[in-house]
Amino acid sequence: MTGQIFATCGVELAAVYVPSDNIDELRLAEASGDLHGAYEPARVHMLSGRSPVADACRAGRPQWITADGAGPEGAGGPVSLGALPLGGDPRLLGCLLVVRKGTDGFDDDQRAFLELYADQTAAGLEAAAARVAVPVDVGASAGPELLPSRGGTFVLTLRSGHMAVDGQVLQLLGVAPDDYDGHVSTLLECAVPDDVPALMSIVEPDRSTTHQQLAFRVRRPGGELRWLGLRCRVLPGPHGRPERILGVVGDASYLRPTPDEVSLVQRLSAALAGAATIRDVSRVVVESLRAPLAADRVAVAELEGDRLVVTLLDPPRPDAWPGAWRSEWRSEWPDASLHSLPTLEGAVREGHVALWPPGAGLEPGLAGIGPGGLAVLPLPADGRMVGVCLVGWDGEHRFGPDERSLLTATAGLVGQALTRAHALNAGHELATMLQRSLLPRKLPALPGGEAVARYLPATVGLEVGGDWYDVIPLSNGHVALVIGDVQGHSAGAATIMGQMRTAIRAYAVEGHPPDVVVAHANRLLVGMETDLFATCTYVDLDMEEGLAWVVRAGHLPPLLRLPDGTTDVPEIEGGPPLGVMAEAEYPLTEIGLLPGTLIALLTDGLVESASLRLEDGMRAVCEALGRADPADPGRVADDLVAGTRRRDDDVAVLLLRYDGMRVRPIRARWAVWRLPDAVMHARRFTGRTLRGWGVSEEVDMVQLVVSELVTNAIAHTQGEVRLDLTLAGDRLRVAVNDASPRAPVKSTSVDWEATGGRGLLLVEAMSTTWGSVPLSGGKQVWCEVALTPREDTGEVTAPAGTAPAGRAGAHR
Repeated sequence: MTGQIFATCGVELAAVYVPSDNIDELRLAEASGDLHGAYEPARVHMLSGRSPVADACRAGRPQWITADGAGPEGAGGPVSLGALPLGGDPRLLGCLLVVRKGTDGFDDDQRAFLELYADQTAAGLEAAAARVAVPVDVGASAGPELLPSRGGTFVLTLRSGHMAVDGQVLQLLGVAPDDYDGHVSTLLECAVPDDVPALMSIVEPDRSTTHQQLAFRVRRPGGELRWLGLRCRVLPGPHGRPERILGVVGDASYLRPTPDEVSLVQRLSAALAGAATIRDVSRVVVESLRAPLAADRVAVAELEGDRLVVTLLDPPRPDAWPGAWRSEWRSEWPDASLHSLPTLEGAVREGHVALWPPGAGLEPGLAGIGPGGLAVLPLPADGRMVGVCLVGWDGEHRFGPDERSLLTATAGLVGQALTRAHALNAGHELATMLQRSLLPRKLPALPGGEAVARYLPATVGLEVGGDWYDVIPLSNGHVALVIGDVQGHSAGAATIMGQMRTAIRAYAVEGHPPDVVVAHANRLLVGMETDLFATCTYVDLDMEEGLAWVVRAGHLPPLLRLPDGTTDVPEIEGGPPLGVMAEAEYPLTEIGLLPGTLIALLTDGLVESASLRLEDGMRAVCEALGRADPADPGRVADDLVAGTRRRDDDVAVLLLRYDGMRVRPIRARWAVWRLPDAVMHARRFTGRTLRGWGVSEEVDMVQLVVSELVTNAIAHTQGEVRLDLTLAGDRLRVAVNDASPRAPVKSTSVDWEATGGRGLLLVEAMSTTWGSVPLSGGKQVWCEVALTPREDTGEVTAPAGTAPAGRAGAHR
């Protein structure tokens, strides 16, 4: 008899059938018990035939037959039986046949116990397959028994915590029957402390998963460490809530590690303790498993819902992996649906290590990983599966119990490490997301140049930093380049960074010169009553003339990569960091740029660290710029940050390649005097200017736009009004500046019989785009008009005519 489990379920005869060399044949491998000749188990079952064993294997689920008149008849009368498949798709390990006399059959609880026991037997078969030859004659020596002789059952009532166990379970745990008080907590005390959380997760009253299985360790009274296997099923009560847990506990000594495995697991545990990121955990797993197991491929992946997100593949080459994986190789690693690999999905769902020998009938996405053998390690943590590890061999590989022990121990360690790294990654990702949300999402397209930026957060400390950059298009063909760094790494530093970036952008758009912009930002930071300070470099670049005005507030100077390939660090006179002195002065330095010049702004995280002097870092960046190809600024930026893997500080890089204007804009300016016929003269000035520029078809439309904008400025503001016209290629920009900071408001509903309220609607209808920007002491209302493409007749200079109602400004 095979122990207390069968006695509890009323089983009088049990038999195990396993596949023979003939794939359509199951042969009797072992039998236990005796019906005293009342029933003789068949020695062979054909899978294509009709029998309870064949039916159960084909259906992949247990078959229960009750002796109610239609069931089988033995020599001694009717018998009831159950046929339970061992394993299943894609690998059938065999079938367990259980028989009892009489017509009562097996009740629901007995069937549940036997199905759990069948799962336990399947695990034993899988472990034994690599060690013993399957016997074909009853009574032949089979080495380790296929039907485990040590195993018992329990019933746990969730509401009360009472646990009814048979004597075999107590014997496995090393608890004397007189010392057992019937409560689950008494038995949990026998488990190794590291395994208690997994056991507790199974007995939680609100556990919704109906099937659970795990291996755990107990320390017996004499100090012996024993591996046990647990399989259980949660049964709901009348209201659908979990009420009872039926379980089977059996010996799992095949999981006991050897001394070599113990040392390997200890080294793995120590290495995982220092792994802070998911990629670090994955790298440790590959380094710890591939060489000792002589594996050809190792993959580690996280489970995110029903997606398999690969974190590391070794070897990291697409041609080393199956075509199904290469088709998903959209980015750095594949990201595929778990449903596309049903065998893998089943192994993860079952939650125990699955081993497939050479030639196993796996889907191509898995067969190509391990044609000589494949191990699938679901990674458990906190009662759920957080990932999976795949280990594959090209040559024939037979799995022994030692490897199963190693892989099982490894899976638990890696699962916990992945969960810990994921929590750290989540915190780092939150900090990074906060910081990135305060930086520009994309840089603007610039006429006469191309700007790119790169930002990398620190990897040491995982705290949010204060580096920032910005590219601000200004009027008259100017652009502002800004880079800065707030002291420290904290949410406070990120907050100050966001405020400083916003303030500098606002001051720059208002039209202040560079030194005034930086001085205003300094006074703002001083008034914030914070102990933090910031450094900053501000460059105002005229894209037409190639002149740059640089202001430096305690920050690194810009670096120049000249068209001939040489690099230069210009002497830029600087002022103190922002937030130190309220009345600090920030001098301007002018530098000239030739077309093809690359200007680089950077933060100190790129050029200075605990192991890198600032001078050496600056020299290395200059050398990298000299070797770079300025035709691709994005590649240049990538090359600059490529070597910063372990970073004590954030890294920000802003590059602009200055190309110069191919078609230089033409500008004309008119100062409008507040006279009754001011609008008429503004229209005349516009007509003369456009005809002088060779624009004829759109003159009437532009004059109407000018009429509306100038009329609004005169009617609703006080002080100076100025009209600016700018022709750039086939686009004409009309701008009217006034002294009122109040932005114009477009009417939402217009009475078309009224004499006003339609001006901005007309401007919007006749222009491709329009808007309003604040200026120092006022605002500018502007619009752009698309012109009919004209032949290039050379550079045109606007007339400088005057009229009684106005005066012409400078033209170029």
